[in-house]
Amino acid sequence: MSRFFIPINNPEDWKPLLAEPDKHWKTGYSAKALAYSWQEADDFPADVKMVFKNSGIELFQDVEMLLAFPEYKVPLPGGKRASQNDIFILAKGNGQLISITVEGKVDESFGELISKWRLKDEGGKKERLIFLCGQLTLDSSAVDHIHYQLLHRTASAVIKAKEFNAPNALMVVHAFEKTKEKYNESFQAYCQFLSLFDKRGEEDSIVFIRTLDSVDLYCGWVRGNKKYLEK
Repeated sequence: MSRFFIPINNPEDWKPLLAEPDKHWKTGYSAKALAYSWQEADDFPADVKMVFKNSGIELFQDVEMLLAFPEYKVPLPGGKRASQNDIFILAKGNGQLISITVEGKVDESFGELISKWRLKDEGGKKERLIFLCGQLTLDSSAVDHIHYQLLHRTASAVIKAKEFNAPNALMVVHAFEKTKEKYNESFQAYCQFLSLFDKRGEEDSIVFIRTLDSVDLYCGWVRGNKKYLEK
């Protein structure tokens, strides 16, 4: 992955960065809804800011976005594919750096369960799973019922926090509801992931997960503005 990045001037500039642009860049899909929501704000969108303010957590009361990178790849051991985060953000709150990964969702699942993902081992999956669970201090034998995407997106926030010497990491799901059933399925998957840490997931909230070495990890769920499904 190159360490050089180009400026993004409008939401359509996000399209070429997608792994499969023609497949994923469509009105009503998460990639496009997320791009228009965040690019139009040129900052944290209003719905995200509101969740920060209402969290009651001092760190998130006055968050400043420093840098943001759409479709940001975080290399992982055990395989060739990186974790391609919808957005990676380096922010500052309460005088401290925060590493943030954003996962957009519109009627999509979080991909395969780890139990199914393990079966297609093309070499390196065991190494990768042990690494990811190590980043989050989880038992790799107890995560089969969790969606793999949630695991590596959250670990990505922690990995980048360590790289930037940031004492805080946040993985946030920005979900836009088109079909209530699908939206609820995604939310329940998120809640199940948080249960690994004995935490309870709630909509429009941020929850402290645990301290990992020198990094305080948080997870959040934000309900996106439906108007961006029409963009």
